[in-house]
Amino acid sequence: MTKSALNKGALLVLNSGSSSVKFSLFELESDNITPLFAGQLTGIGTDAVLKAKSEAGELLAKESWAQYDKGSVPAILPNLLEWIEKNLPTELPLIGAGHRVVHGSVKYDKPVLIDGNVLNELASFSPLAPLHQLQNVAAIKALADSRPELRQVACFDTAFHHTMPKVSSTYAIPKRFTEAGVRRYGMHGLSYEYIAHNLCETKPDLAKGRVIVAHLGNGASLTALKDGVSIDTSMGFTALEGVPMGTRPGSIDPGILLYLMREYDMDADAIEKFLYHESGLLGVSGISNDMRDLEENTDPAAILAIDLFCSRVAKQIASLGVSIGGIDGLVFTAGIGEHGSIQRKKILDQLGWLGFEIDAAKNAANDHVISAEGSIPTFIIPTDEEFMIARHTVRLLNA
Repeated sequence: MTKSALNKGALLVLNSGSSSVKFSLFELESDNITPLFAGQLTGIGTDAVLKAKSEAGELLAKESWAQYDKGSVPAILPNLLEWIEKNLPTELPLIGAGHRVVHGSVKYDKPVLIDGNVLNELASFSPLAPLHQLQNVAAIKALADSRPELRQVACFDTAFHHTMPKVSSTYAIPKRFTEAGVRRYGMHGLSYEYIAHNLCETKPDLAKGRVIVAHLGNGASLTALKDGVSIDTSMGFTALEGVPMGTRPGSIDPGILLYLMREYDMDADAIEKFLYHESGLLGVSGISNDMRDLEENTDPAAILAIDLFCSRVAKQIASLGVSIGGIDGLVFTAGIGEHGSIQRKKILDQLGWLGFEIDAAKNAANDHVISAEGSIPTFIIPTDEEFMIARHTVRLLNA
């Protein structure tokens, strides 16, 4: 496909999981990227449902897809692709696809056009992201089988953090393991890249300063930015390190794992299940991994889970401030970050000594600025990882 063929068309952005896939469509005209519609397929393997809305909020689909459900995301992708192409304007042919890929290991510090060799390498990184990597790779393969002429781009959650200095990326372990790639990579890089881009566009002075970004959702992490680049982050070698999450514990004494192996005869698979599926908010509360469920529950365990999460996030903010020599601004983003007024207040109330003060009314209303006058500027900025993927995909397809 020539560069001229990219003057006008549609781009597909995919974020694939084990039983769901999120998709977004963008119109490309020259270098302009405009959202068209987006949606998701959920419940794949049990009771698949398609939901989609236009950029204006018009409902395009909310229907059962049980008739297409063959038990996996790759098997249902051809049907989704057919639906997408039927809903695209005829003058906008699908000209490329961009994928969120969780881990790029040491090698990939920027997005890359996908070929067979790249795909094999991405699959080899699956031990670094066992919940996500193989799902990402399977979706790429399925799309290639269905539309072999369609060029695809991999965009990595780890790439943004390759700017971290060695003092931030290195574990205190024997050097031979570090040289073999056992280091801190960080995650949610596409989200942080978007926030850095947004700050540069809307708050250029702050973007040049020292900013902490809290990406708080079912998966949660925080990153310290200085002049728009990542200096330190809470996640490390995998998506387990850092603050507690929906079903992941965050940072944990490694001695606990040795104890569980010896005293409870837990093997690697059992430890993996414990770390990825049974801990975090779900483990502490015994009720749910969803913060919204816990907010509605008066059980002391639910209250403890929320308080523990907020306490660890507050500590992480203070810790990351050390890495960048102070804090000029704080950004909350992602599901809890954007909508969790209770959690934001609990977090900031613990950081008054640093100069944070929340405006209760603005926080309750989820306003863009939630800090009190005269305190450290604190913002809510919705993230847009799909936009960043589309932007990178356009750049590579036009190269």
